[in-house]
Amino acid sequence: MRILSLDFGSRCGWAISDGNDVESGVWQIAPQRGESPGMRYVRLRGCLNTLLAAYPDLAAVYYEQAHHRGGAATEYAVGCATASQAWCAEKGIDHAAVHSATIKKHATGRGNADKAAMLAAMQAKGHAVTDDNEADALALLHWAMAQGV
Repeated sequence: MRILSLDFGSRCGWAISDGNDVESGVWQIAPQRGESPGMRYVRLRGCLNTLLAAYPDLAAVYYEQAHHRGGAATEYAVGCATASQAWCAEKGIDHAAVHSATIKKHATGRGNADKAAMLAAMQAKGHAVTDDNEADALALLHWAMAQGV
């Protein structure tokens, strides 16, 4: 079963695997100067559509649960989660949110691991990660695969 994991942000980390090969990266989805803030969701959907075209056997999407800390970051995370849920519903793909502490504990043994620890954990698994967004997406992918989903 092919699984996609997402770490929402202006730089959206993603990782995908069918249980064998793993591919990952980062999408720049932030609105550009003069654009509506809603363009981030349009870009996210575009990236998801491109990925689905490349991997039509995509069966599930996992993403980090949005934490309600208030302000723009919360609005952004909730908006990305909503956009991805709607996209999954339209495509008939399962989706689920996973708490960040669960992901961090699985990757490092500590539920409050910092960005450096997450980067190091994914590098130790042989991934040439570009930043913490990609590392978090990879960690979530490894968690999902360990659950047997």
